[in-house]
Amino acid sequence: MGFRFASLVHAKQLIQKPFSSAKDTPKGFVAVYVGDESRKKRFVIPVTYLNQPSFQDFLSQAEEEFGFDHPMGALTIPCKEDTFIDLISRLSA
Repeated sequence: MGFRFASLVHAKQLIQKPFSSAKDTPKGFVAVYVGDESRKKRFVIPVTYLNQPSFQDFLSQAEEEFGFDHPMGALTIPCKEDTFIDLISRLSA
């Protein structure tokens, strides 16, 4: 259980870097917004995650809900923040 917690902490540090705009997103990373309509949180994740089958499910959900018109100006993923962090922690392990 301690190992899972440590990997979760590492994943949160990886994706919650304090980037404030698109120009602050480092090369090889992409900004995504996660959450429901009332509260969205910005995460910066490695581009390589976009090719992972489990992440492709999130992309399909985003396409179904928003099409290609993302109101936040970046990729918006309609899922709970905890669900997203759980997936990212598994991908980073």
